[in-house]
Amino acid sequence: MGVSVEVNKDNFVAEVAEASHQRPVLVDFYAQWCGPCQMLKPMLEKLAQEYDFVLAKVDIDRNPELASVYKVEGVPDVRIVSQGKMYQGFVGVLPEPQLRQLLSQLNLKSDFDKEFEQVEQALASGHLEHAQTLLTQLSEHYPQNGKITIASTKLLIQQGNLVDAERLLAMAEDDRESVTQVDALRNLLQLKFESQNQTGNEFDEPFAQAIDQTIAEEYELALQGFLHILSTDRKYRNDAARKAMLIIFDLLGDAHPLSKQYRKQLTLTLF
Repeated sequence: MGVSVEVNKDNFVAEVAEASHQRPVLVDFYAQWCGPCQMLKPMLEKLAQEYDFVLAKVDIDRNPELASVYKVEGVPDVRIVSQGKMYQGFVGVLPEPQLRQLLSQLNLKSDFDKEFEQVEQALASGHLEHAQTLLTQLSEHYPQNGKITIASTKLLIQQGNLVDAERLLAMAEDDRESVTQVDALRNLLQLKFESQNQTGNEFDEPFAQAIDQTIAEEYELALQGFLHILSTDRKYRNDAARKAMLIIFDLLGDAHPLSKQYRKQLTLTLF
């Protein structure tokens, strides 16, 4: 957990320069009359409660000397200080996800990030019950966190609790950071339900297997399976193989190497 302090010319050296040798310092140059400053301030204060950094707030009207020394031309102007050196941060208001990305670039992890790592470790080692316990505890502290919803849904699907997974997704909040993955999981669940109904087609079993591989996060094997079905029978289950590949791309994100590789192969297969 970090700290939030008001800074002036008398304590600037101690609270900013010297403190930056222990942990990063975000210097927020602001003004009381500045609307965007008042929007940014609570976000930064909230993040200072989650991440281990110092939020040093400088009112430029009360501290014109500091604003002049550091050439502050517009507010809010946020600078980053590390090991006694000041670096440009950003001017204006950033949405919270971008603020968190900035903190991540400073190698900072929130309390939630640290706790969620334990969940990922439990899942990776196959300790599903322990992972479920940790997720339940996290959800009590962070009831609207999209990452918890996604992880909990994936775990329920892996355990075969499809109805509970569907119910959880139905209650998911509209979280900008996770909406794509939440929608992808909804669509994956639908395909899982459909795959349980046999059509008599030769691809019923390979399709069901690829769906299960997707659920088990064996994404490359699943993509290979779907691509084979697609290249042979595009109309199978109303183009379900292509839809399933798009679901995996959404789960992985566009920047993932598998997304890039198999998007190209999908395009070549279709056209």
